Amino acid sequence: MKTKSKRFFQRTFHAGRFIPRWYVLAIDLISVSLAFVLAIIIRFNFDFQQSSDYISTDQAVYIAFLYVLGFYYKKSFAGTIRHTSLQDLVKIFSATSLSTMLILSLTIVGRELASNSVMDLPISITIITYLMSTAILIASRLIFRAGYNMLYYNKMPVRNVLVYGAGSAGIITKEVLERDSSCNYSVKAFVDDNKSKKGKSLGGVTIYSSKQALNEEFMLKHDIDEIIIAIQRISSPKRRKIIDTCLGLDLDIEIRNVPPVNHWINGELSAKQIKSVRIEDLLDRDPIKLEKENIANEVRGKVLMVTGAAGSIGGEISKQLTHYQPTDLILLDQSETGLYDIERHVQALLIGKDIRLHILIADISNRQRIEEIFTTYSPDIIYHAAAYKHVPMMEKNPSEAIMVNVKGSKNIADMAVKYKAEKFVMVSTDKAVNPTNVMGASKRIAEIYTQSLGKDSKTKTKFVTTRFGNVLGSNGSVIPLFREQIAKGGPLTVTSDKITRYFMTIPEACQLVLEAGAMGNGGEIFVFDMGESVRIIDIAKKMIRLSGLEEGKDIDIKVTGLRPGEKLYEELLNNEENTMPTHHPKIMIGKVRKYDYGEASELVDLLIETATSKDDWEIVKSMKVIVPEYVSNNSIFEKLDSRPNIELKVLSRKGTLVS
Repeated sequence: MKTKSKRFFQRTFHAGRFIPRWYVLAIDLISVSLAFVLAIIIRFNFDFQQSSDYISTDQAVYIAFLYVLGFYYKKSFAGTIRHTSLQDLVKIFSATSLSTMLILSLTIVGRELASNSVMDLPISITIITYLMSTAILIASRLIFRAGYNMLYYNKMPVRNVLVYGAGSAGIITKEVLERDSSCNYSVKAFVDDNKSKKGKSLGGVTIYSSKQALNEEFMLKHDIDEIIIAIQRISSPKRRKIIDTCLGLDLDIEIRNVPPVNHWINGELSAKQIKSVRIEDLLDRDPIKLEKENIANEVRGKVLMVTGAAGSIGGEISKQLTHYQPTDLILLDQSETGLYDIERHVQALLIGKDIRLHILIADISNRQRIEEIFTTYSPDIIYHAAAYKHVPMMEKNPSEAIMVNVKGSKNIADMAVKYKAEKFVMVSTDKAVNPTNVMGASKRIAEIYTQSLGKDSKTKTKFVTTRFGNVLGSNGSVIPLFREQIAKGGPLTVTSDKITRYFMTIPEACQLVLEAGAMGNGGEIFVFDMGESVRIIDIAKKMIRLSGLEEGKDIDIKVTGLRPGEKLYEELLNNEENTMPTHHPKIMIGKVRKYDYGEASELVDLLIETATSKDDWEIVKSMKVIVPEYVSNNSIFEKLDSRPNIELKVLSRKGTLVS
């Protein structure tokens, strides 16, 4: 018998289980019955003989029944006892108050009907029962929660927390942490920059200023294990400053972040949603604000095509376009797996929308296949994101860079003109400016061709280009690489301790592309104000700290040297170019050199013909003719730049390149 009772207790009160609501209701009824008996005893001044003579089983059942109605209506027994909150206590108060008002109403009716009616209860006993039952029910909840915490949480290691932000989000964060059954959290302090809150108490926890709390002495004194940033309306620069200050402390402290309210599940925050700060939070800027109505007016009711739709940028463009009511959305890529993944994501966004989705596998360098697609679908606007982008890989395979980045772009652009597309929006890169590698030069050649084609008098299609730097979290970017290296225990490999890069988020980059499509009149190169460039080695160091590790002790950083074609810094415009403002302060138009379409077309055709021979030296030599500012760096092709008095030029329109 004892074994059965023990098993029942373990099943019922185990940390992973909850007490059934009917058990709670039964306990509450017993509590009300006890309150009724105590009320009678108090009413008769603790005269137990007189009290026992007065107690009526019928009236006890009557009282219990009416309280059940109140409990059931307010669902006061449905909460989790061990996680009892103020809201649960308010439900108990509401339920007992409702039951008492019902009893008093029926008492008046009962006295009118018959003096000896079971409903004829003394008002004093009714009121005392109400006060006693409310007190017992609330006290029982609190005692059970405290007892559970003492028995369960005391077995778990304590994690001391400092919550940055003493507003509503900070209060909710404290309550959520205290209810979390997976860890024994203890909020030791709040930090808030509002001077009026300094020194006050919030839920029994003192509020400090950042100057008082964000230092090693305070952290050690309170043995802080975690800092949780719980501010909803905060600018990206201020968030970065707070995180940088926390990272600057020479202590092993985890930094976590409360997500925005619109990301809370069903409008409620849970401890699992409070995630560790990511490096993206340190590189992110205030989001770019775009005129979404302009984009909607541009694409609504149109047939849209996205090339490279399986990639990071192309995939995000595809998702964002679903919000603007095109009639058709054509997603094109040569990656079968990538297209399958983006198809699933986009289809989920199209539920309830009258948008036809077309998933096409195609190689953009295959002109016949591209023409078949344009013949079938005749897109109005093309977002051209398909390209090879990996610098060292293209340095080893120049012919592939030409066939995809140049010939592929030419095929799409030519078909856009032939089938009278309204706009062609090309996704380019900052590596196309003063290129030092094959990849950057190939993208610049694609820019030259599309711009010159757009300026041709016979062309009705508007060609616009967007340039931006590295995209956070994109395929092949440095941050996923660092995460993988940290997971393996290091070392983190950095090509140079001086190398810098511009960074932006994938949504930002794609918004820029869509805005360019909306505002472009043809021939423009749109450049985004990307702020300050960031040293890659600084990113590596911060990612190590955010992972709770110590550089040189837990994990190392190894400088490997520049890779083929890589340069220390990137530019968005070359020295011969400048910018003009647009209606948006973060978006500029780059004024670039103009090229004659006939000459550019001939040079590109010759380059493509050279690429078919797969002679890397001849290919790169031809590229340097088209892009004079292309000077190889850390590459075998530097020899082409160092030969004295070399001059490469087109001698005839039949296609002879000589030196």
